[in-house]
Amino acid sequence: MAVGTKNNVIKGCGAHHIAVHTRDWEESLRLYRDVLGMEIIAEFGPPDRKILLLDMGDGSHMELFQPTADGPKPGDPAPNNPVHHFALTTTDIHGAVEHVREAGYEITVEPRDVDLGGLQVTIAFFAGPNGESVEFFQTN
Repeated sequence: MAVGTKNNVIKGCGAHHIAVHTRDWEESLRLYRDVLGMEIIAEFGPPDRKILLLDMGDGSHMELFQPTADGPKPGDPAPNNPVHHFALTTTDIHGAVEHVREAGYEITVEPRDVDLGGLQVTIAFFAGPNGESVEFFQTN
């Protein structure tokens, strides 16, 4: 089935982007651009608050907002409750986990197999530089 054809209510529906209000701009760029390999495809926003749109690799995007002087600082709790986490798909979860671990990120849940009501998956989580919880998700 072609991408964006499963939803019969909202035609072409799918994930476009996840927005993150960063606390540490340079560390956020290091994770999303350098460690995870996301490509910057657009840069916009006012001069005092840069916004980047990065392609995750499948056409969906990560949007990073540069912190403001009066915004949250590193170590502050995430302001976006009730969002619990977001997941990035992978076909090699163990390689992905080792890659972010070697880059210095804390693995909060080691890879584990889970049965999601008949859907067999492997999941793992790590802590991002802004207080975000990032999941790696592999369908088995």
